[in-house]
Amino acid sequence: MSDDQLEAVREQEASTMNRLQKLEEAGQAVWLDFIDREFMAAGGLKRLVEEDGLTGVTSNPSIFEKAIGHSSAYDAQLKAEVEADPRTVETIYEALAIKDIQDACDTLKPVYDKHEAKDGYVSIEVSPYLAMETDTTLAAAKRLWAEVDRENLMVKIPGTDPGVPAIHDAIEAGININVTLLFSLDAYKKVLEAYISALEARVAKGEAIDRIASVASFFVSRIDGVMDKKIDALGTEEAKAIRGKIAIANAKIAYQHYLEVSASARWQALAEKGAQPQRLLWASTGTKDKAYSDVLYVETLIGRDTVNTMPPATMDAFRDHGETSNSLVSDVDGAEKVLATAEKLGLDLDGVTAQLVKDGVKSFADAADSLYGAVAGKRGKFLAGKLDTISADLPADLDAKVKDSIEKARSEGWSRKLWAHDASMWTGGDEGKWLGWLPAAEGKQVDIAALQALSVEAKKYKDVVLLGMGGSSLGPEVMGLILGAGSPKLHALDSTDPGQVASVADATDPANTLYIVASKSGSTMEPELLRAYFFARCEQAVGEGKAGARFVAITDPGSKLEKVAKEHGYAHIFLGDPTIGGRYSVLSVFGMVPSAAIGIDVGAFFDVVTLMTNSCGPDAPPAANPGFELGAIMGAAAVAGRDKLTLVPSPTLKPFGSWLEQLIAESTGKQGEGIVPVDLEPLGDPADYGNDRVFVHLHLEGDAMSADHAKLEALKATGQPIVTIVLNKKEDIGQEFVRWEVATAVAGAIIGIDPFDQPDVEDAKIQTRQLIEAYEQSGSLKPETPFFEDGDFAFYAPAKVDGGDAAAILKAHLSTAKAGDYFGFLAYIERNETHEATIEAMRVDVRDSKKIATVAGFGPRFLHSTGQAYKGGPKEGIFLTITREPSQDIAIPGNRASFGTVQLAQARGDMEVLASRGQRVLRVHLKDEKSGPEALARALKAATQA
Repeated sequence: MSDDQLEAVREQEASTMNRLQKLEEAGQAVWLDFIDREFMAAGGLKRLVEEDGLTGVTSNPSIFEKAIGHSSAYDAQLKAEVEADPRTVETIYEALAIKDIQDACDTLKPVYDKHEAKDGYVSIEVSPYLAMETDTTLAAAKRLWAEVDRENLMVKIPGTDPGVPAIHDAIEAGININVTLLFSLDAYKKVLEAYISALEARVAKGEAIDRIASVASFFVSRIDGVMDKKIDALGTEEAKAIRGKIAIANAKIAYQHYLEVSASARWQALAEKGAQPQRLLWASTGTKDKAYSDVLYVETLIGRDTVNTMPPATMDAFRDHGETSNSLVSDVDGAEKVLATAEKLGLDLDGVTAQLVKDGVKSFADAADSLYGAVAGKRGKFLAGKLDTISADLPADLDAKVKDSIEKARSEGWSRKLWAHDASMWTGGDEGKWLGWLPAAEGKQVDIAALQALSVEAKKYKDVVLLGMGGSSLGPEVMGLILGAGSPKLHALDSTDPGQVASVADATDPANTLYIVASKSGSTMEPELLRAYFFARCEQAVGEGKAGARFVAITDPGSKLEKVAKEHGYAHIFLGDPTIGGRYSVLSVFGMVPSAAIGIDVGAFFDVVTLMTNSCGPDAPPAANPGFELGAIMGAAAVAGRDKLTLVPSPTLKPFGSWLEQLIAESTGKQGEGIVPVDLEPLGDPADYGNDRVFVHLHLEGDAMSADHAKLEALKATGQPIVTIVLNKKEDIGQEFVRWEVATAVAGAIIGIDPFDQPDVEDAKIQTRQLIEAYEQSGSLKPETPFFEDGDFAFYAPAKVDGGDAAAILKAHLSTAKAGDYFGFLAYIERNETHEATIEAMRVDVRDSKKIATVAGFGPRFLHSTGQAYKGGPKEGIFLTITREPSQDIAIPGNRASFGTVQLAQARGDMEVLASRGQRVLRVHLKDEKSGPEALARALKAATQA
């Protein structure tokens, strides 16, 4: 064929070649900045390859959010993934994305083969949340590379300062890398150096480099978007002359650096070994300003060894009217002049590009939030019947505050900070050291096999007696009451009340009982006294030296209890995690050992718990995170003055409140702030409540509660905030442990306190200890004198309360109540059904007469629970401490003080600390243990009706 004929053929081919294909002739690859399952299934990607010469695909979270969140194309796979393994939101998203990426890679594999690994790539991005982390980015890149398992994959890593070493190490490991978020020449130089040095490292190790590819994604239009605004603000002709030209000039200078490096001896040495150039990829090429041509950032950036990744609209525009030229190397002097003018005018390109990197990281994270939120929403839908649900009916003002809190949590990455143990979410103190409960919620703190063995061993006992206090006992008690099968029966004893101790002792046979002593520190007074009493009792029954075989210890490593357990030959010692506070310990050995002992299948229990743990994970944005959703309501409500969280459980779930009280009160009630949980207060009518409440209805499907349901609807109709949490079956209660732990931590962050310390609990312990030590020396408690006394009662207070009889004194005490206050009954008497009913009736009398919230606790049990909030929380409390003379006291082996003496000392110490914190407190001492409670109820009713 003659030269003339050959030229004629070429002209004919050119005339039939579309405009996009002409870019390939100029040395520029065309990639698609878009991916969608329906588009690929319809053959759209294949057509672009065949008809337009497309040679690559890029993706990012924003693209996948539109694809997954706004169509049903992914629902079948998502449903199957959830049903097979309801993993974290991120892992489910990646399963969806990886399938698309694999399909795209397969579509482009012929292109890859044709170009001998120099093109035909598809990109997937590491999580944008990792943009400022080196090691986790590298780990994610390696994992995605292995999971996609396609040689024409590129993993996208941001070109941030922490990203650069990850880029180097990934390339050295043989992974193709798309470096994203490049705006400045200096940043580009760093990633090009990382690429070259990584190839050199491979050569030094004798590894091949000829099939490793990388692109450096230089973002274009975003630069002009910011610089043009600055130019418009200046308004000068000189400034206007460079409008829309700075990003292109910046890109041309970057390309000049590429050409310079490509010509260097250093690069030529690698090229001889087959090294591929790290092509510059022009990203963000869609035109934002309508005054510009819609193909501006394509036509002006055409050159060999480059890539232009275009959204579909830009591809369509260029296909229609784009012009190809060797524009990237034309008028470089002009580009330098544009940048010089920008510098002269003080437009601060360096500052702009630095900020654009930060903005880009945030923008990609925001897009990931939307993406993961969409996946989380669909995941929740497919878990219907397995995952507890939450809904909220809130007044408009509170709803707005909750949404603001959720947005703040989202924008500041709180869900990730929580799981990263980042204390900046709270006060920046040592909060990060107290988050061991998160891995515990994943089942990582317990040995399932050991617990199963304990469960088998415990079957030979009729009863299990748990001797603990606060978090060491409240969680297991809830588990026993809601999930316990009845054999062995759990008796959770967390009181020094002699009647309470006697009731447990009388109900159990030491020879047929397994005793569990639970104390994190191993030095808490109450468990130690109870241990001494029941160990001596057991030893008396089974013989000296044999009692230890019937005892199990749960404690933190190195504690006094661990030493005692070893000395006495305990059957088992289960060690806790010192980074878990007691009130967050239910999913650790402190909750699970007693649960296993009474026959609860802990392995199956965690299978259910994990559904909620994964739903509350770091990849679940706050708006789609069940724990954050509840925490935002709690925290925003408290800040707005609705700080009385009122629990309305359905019958089966009634025991849950005792655990929840401690978690919320001890975590949030400090520094004069916090949430006061209101448990076991009967539900009233709308007129009985002020504007300081949030009601949480915890409902088990199948539980009948028609009366309360009607009252909740009436409260909702009057604008009271109602949160409804629904469990499909009682075994799902474990999910609520997780949800409320996360929610409480989040509420603490919103309130602005450390939710993991308890500064005021220790003060009451100190006061009690001083009284007991004095008793051990003298044989009597420090004398005290009542300010009023009659045949039934003796009254004590920091200052005398006026009144000629009990009713008048109680009325005067109640007269200080104002809107937003709460009244607390602190009962240092035996916790039994009769006393609970009497106190409940008194609570209703106070609530209905004063329109304030009421709380109640049995001492000393509440001291390690709600006591923190009563002392350190809002100064809204009015307290009535109730003590009595026990009809039958119990001696404590090795101690001079009896259980009754210890309990009275605890009541007095508690009252002193309450008074010192500015709370209003009155103590009534019942002279007759049996008739006293009812007599007090009558006096209080008279006081509220007077």
